[in-house]
Amino acid sequence: MIHFLHTADWQIGRQYGQFETDDAAMLAEARFEAVARIAALAAERQVDAVLVAGDVFDTQGVSDRTIRRLFGAMAAYAGPWVMIAGNHDAALADSVWSRARQLGCIPPNVQAPPAIGVVDLPAIDLAVLAAPLTQRHTYDDVTQAFDGLETAPGRFRVGLAHGSVAGRLPDNIDATNPIAPDRAARARLDYLALGDWHGCLAIDERTWYAGTPEQDRFRGNEPGYVLDVRIEAPGAAPAVERLATGRYRWSAWSETLSLPSDAQALAERMAALDAQDVLRLDVQGHVNMETWEALQQAVDRTAAQVRALLPDLSGLKLEPDEADLAELRASGYVGEVAAQLQALQADPAQSAVAGEALRLLLRFQRESAVPGGAK
Repeated sequence: MIHFLHTADWQIGRQYGQFETDDAAMLAEARFEAVARIAALAAERQVDAVLVAGDVFDTQGVSDRTIRRLFGAMAAYAGPWVMIAGNHDAALADSVWSRARQLGCIPPNVQAPPAIGVVDLPAIDLAVLAAPLTQRHTYDDVTQAFDGLETAPGRFRVGLAHGSVAGRLPDNIDATNPIAPDRAARARLDYLALGDWHGCLAIDERTWYAGTPEQDRFRGNEPGYVLDVRIEAPGAAPAVERLATGRYRWSAWSETLSLPSDAQALAERMAALDAQDVLRLDVQGHVNMETWEALQQAVDRTAAQVRALLPDLSGLKLEPDEADLAELRASGYVGEVAAQLQALQADPAQSAVAGEALRLLLRFQRESAVPGGAK
């Protein structure tokens, strides 16, 4: 029997520019922590090897310190690692991989082949047919070479590649780096370990994407896993188990509010989030001033309790109710301005500014109605 972990798309060194600096740093650090968890799982489960199907690094330009930290994070598992370059860290003549070799930080138990070929591991009867990418984009199926690669008799034949299985991924993505959907059968593979798609996905019983072990985008395609693979004998069907490794939960909510109860329900949902959540919130609809202020307070509370929050309330229009309008009628001129601002919210080019001005006007009117004014 052969027993290994299949993982991919670590994207070490990824930047999160859309987030606040502190949040971005924590999200980047979580990627190192995910690698350490994978190494610990490999040691705990006493696997024969760990296979990493590309995009170990997010860019070629990561720092030397980042390269050293990555290999340090793998230290808990002393067995064999086989890792290949993907489209983000392609094995160019001058690449992050060539720098890693120059730095001397790739441990002896880690093999990162620079070109297509067989990584033979006779101690565990495993032959890894590896297809590292040597350029960011290619329109040729680099795994075609697997069909003609010979391996020693009795070896498990496991392919390791990075790219897009033609016609089988659920979204319309780049057609570069194509992989034939029947490559495992053509190349007589016991298993084909793939990277590039960031979600955990079975193409067939022998062909799997592991997905990224730590979610990194707002896409519900089941990221945050590694695959535990066991094959009883060459030719036998693999038994694949998904192991959760992700720390943060990324969610994208799109909400339309029309009643105060809608805002209350949204506030209650946000209150259930915790420090492991990353939320992108898009809110649209029409609310009165009291509801808008209550929602803003709920958003502020949520921002303090989750890992990161990206709120967009620009689609939320302020629609004064009778209580709001009664306050504005105290001044005829103020009422006229409020009516103009409310009308301007219908103009996409001026909606955000008009809505904010209307909120400020209502708030000022309320404060000025308090004896002595706002303090």
